[in-house]
This record gives sequence, C-alpha cells and structure tokens, in this order.
Amino acid sequence: MGLTMGAAPDSAHRVRLLPLQIDDLDAAVALERRTYSTPWSESVFRDELAADHRLYLKAVDQDSTLVGYAGLMEVGDEAHITTVVVDPDHRHGRVGTRLVLALIDAAIAHGARSLTLEVRVSNAAAQALYRRFGMGPVGVRKGYYVDEDALIMWAHEIDSEEYAERLDEIRRGIT
Repeated sequence: MGLTMGAAPDSAHRVRLLPLQIDDLDAAVALERRTYSTPWSESVFRDELAADHRLYLKAVDQDSTLVGYAGLMEVGDEAHITTVVVDPDHRHGRVGTRLVLALIDAAIAHGARSLTLEVRVSNAAAQALYRRFGMGPVGVRKGYYVDEDALIMWAHEIDSEEYAERLDEIRRGIT
C-alpha cells in the first residue's frame, strides 16, 4: 500500500507515492538521464533497490506516469537521502517536497535522529527545499558529482517535538 498525497493548491495533478520497483527502472533511468549530466545506471538502481536499510519511493501522476523518485539509506540513527529527482515538467508542484517528507517520516519511524545528503553546489532550488526541512550546510565534497562539487547538508534532532512541528507546517502547506 502506498502513501497518497493530495496535490498542492497550485498543482494540476494528484500525486501518489508508492515503493519504487524493479519494473519502474526503465522510466527511472530515462528520467535520470534527462535530469543529470552524470546519471545513475540501471545497475546502480538495481543495487540500491536490493540493498538492506534502503527505501525508494516513486511519485506517479493520475495516469501512473513516473514524475519523480527519491531514496533513503538508514545507518544506525542517521538517515541519508541518496537521491531526489522530479521530472522538469512537474517541478513547482511540490512533488519533491512530498517525496522528502515521506522519506523523513519513514526515517523517524525507524529511529533516525539525524538526516544528511549531498546536493550540487549549483542547485539553489534543491538547497532551498532542504533548508525548509531544517537542513544546513556543513561542508563541501570536492568533485563528488565528477563535474561539480557537492554541498553536504545535515539536520539533527529530527526526532524532536520541534522538528515534528516543522514537518507539520510543511505538511499543512501541501494539503
């Protein structure tokens, strides 16, 4: 059973969040290639989906077309967002917000206390999204994306009441 998230008031579509499956890989790889200069290969996706302590979700529109996906790796009480991808035609419809929110909810449910990720230093829109979730920059990984450095971002105490209030505020903004 997948999570269903209603569309934002400014969005023309309802988006459903479901587990990303092997059957989704052709569409995911195609979206990855349209989005990134150094895309994940099908074998990377297969390895990630088969690995322990991982959660991968897909966002599909009313026609069940893949419009985004995101992944999470859990290591002890830390959660690492491995990827967030939204089809360029569906950006600004809060698909990325829904995906990140669902990953964080799952991480907290599994005992995570901290959250981290890497993001391209040039991707101001993604950085703004992650800041909404309380993530702040802590360093740079040189050459992380082969063609670009990555900004390392963290949020701590994601299991706190204060953080739950932040998530509730974000949730209210997308319902």
